[in-house]
Amino acid sequence: MNHQSDKAPVTQAIARKLQQMVRSGVLKQDEKIPSQRILSEQLGVSRASLREALLTLETLGLVRTYPARGTFVVGQQSARDSAPEPWRFEAQYSILEVFQSRLLIESELCRLAAPHVTPAIAEVLEQATNVFEQAWKDGDLVSHVEADLTFHARIAETCPNEMLKRLYHSIRDLLTESQRVPIPNTALVRMQASIAEHRAILDALRSNAPDPSAAAMAAHIRNTAACAGIRI
Repeated sequence: MNHQSDKAPVTQAIARKLQQMVRSGVLKQDEKIPSQRILSEQLGVSRASLREALLTLETLGLVRTYPARGTFVVGQQSARDSAPEPWRFEAQYSILEVFQSRLLIESELCRLAAPHVTPAIAEVLEQATNVFEQAWKDGDLVSHVEADLTFHARIAETCPNEMLKRLYHSIRDLLTESQRVPIPNTALVRMQASIAEHRAILDALRSNAPDPSAAAMAAHIRNTAACAGIRI
């Protein structure tokens, strides 16, 4: 099953717009947002793309959908009333299985990519890490996750093993969702650690060191999984 989405740029653009509406108070905390029909017309987007964007914001903990009630912006009251979001792909794969797979696939991608990391590639990874850090400080969760995805995807693209790269891209949606899931439960100290882990991966890759690169990636994925309540 191919979980790679061709609609990601459109969905992310809508998610950024909605996030800005929340942050600016256009969509107010603890209040119900307009129906998907009305909101899609207001934004000039398809309802399918809007649904995906709302799912993104729901995973990030910015909105919450209640059966027969609609979708609400998360505020103090809705945060108290909310249980953790269910894993979207549970019918296909558990989140444990996804993190276990990430541990195997991304560690090996990192190991194989390391000898091929040029100064130009390292600069892309450095920029992604900087955006990753700054977006978190700014409360821009959508850009924060996008930078995280850029970091991991650039490492995958640098790997010379075409079959492994194809496998990575075929499950991109699953990987993306697993990177969003921990965000609502990420405390400042954990985010500081995650940023440090990105820099440790980058330092190992910049040194073209396969085993340290793989080890740094494995540690990062294990710690990210733990933040989502998963032990691997």
